[in-house]
Amino acid sequence: MSHAKPMMTLGEVETLARAAHEGQTDKAGRPYAEHLAAVAEGVRARGGTEDQIKAAWLHDAIEDDALSVQWLESAQLPQSVKELVLAMTKRPGETLESYTRRILTTEGALLIKESDLAHNADPARLAVLDEPTRTRLKAKYTEVRRLLGLA
Repeated sequence: MSHAKPMMTLGEVETLARAAHEGQTDKAGRPYAEHLAAVAEGVRARGGTEDQIKAAWLHDAIEDDALSVQWLESAQLPQSVKELVLAMTKRPGETLESYTRRILTTEGALLIKESDLAHNADPARLAVLDEPTRTRLKAKYTEVRRLLGLA
């Protein structure tokens, strides 16, 4: 008689994400987990589901090499969470058009990306960056918002 392993709880996903990104910092030099927490909270505040909140905690894990695609495939997570994480993962060399199209065609991904963009574009976070970086990121976030229809 086989027993399916129980799905990871939201708390377990948060703990795992924090551990996976341990030692990583954002462009402003802040612990990366602060960004993950802000995106997860933004998803919750926007009425996101538990699966969307789980995906928010993991949204940068593969892109940042904190976790592997192989780990995600075998993780005790609902398929919808895995699909959301993969939708949010920008592939090397991928165009913004291709990336944003995948977000728009993956149910639930847009809410997570909206929360991600809101935190990334937070003036307080951008203020500590040098001017060229700040200008480049502002332009990128504006373009992503336009492609996602959030402008």
